[in-house]
Amino acid sequence: MGMGVAGGGGGGRGRRGRKKAIISEINITPMVDVMLVLLIIFMVAAPMMTAGVPIDLPQSAAGDMANQADPVTVAVTPDGVIYVNEDVVAEPELTSTLAAMGVDGAEDRIFLRGDTTADYGSVMRVMGLLSAAGYTKIGLITERNPG
Repeated sequence: MGMGVAGGGGGGRGRRGRKKAIISEINITPMVDVMLVLLIIFMVAAPMMTAGVPIDLPQSAAGDMANQADPVTVAVTPDGVIYVNEDVVAEPELTSTLAAMGVDGAEDRIFLRGDTTADYGSVMRVMGLLSAAGYTKIGLITERNPG
C-alpha cells in the first residue's frame, strides 16, 4: 500500500529542518501544588496567632462557648499586668480603653484570661471593674481538661 513513501511517516524523516511547535498551554500543576502547601502552612499557623500574651490558662471540663465576630480579650498576667487584646493598660484606664474601642457592654462579649499563677484577687478585681462598668457578658477563658 505504500504507507511510508507519500506520508513522510518513516520515523520523522520529513521534519528534519523544522523546529518543534511552541506549546501554548499553561501548566498549572506546580501552581496548585504550591497553593496547597501554603494552605496547609496557614491552617497550621493560624491557631497559634490568636493571642500574643503568653498565659498559662487553668483547665476546666466546661464546653466551648459561641464565638462572636471580633472578641475583645482582657488578660491578667502573673505579676498583675492587664492587657486589652495585646496592649498594656493600667487598671484605672481599663473601662475607658474598652469604651474608646467601641465595645458595647450589653452586646459584646469580653473574654477574660487569667494566668493560673496570677493572684485570684487581681483577676476578680478586673472582673469587678468590668461588671461595675456595665459589661455583663464576661467569659472566663480556660483550657479544656484532657481527662
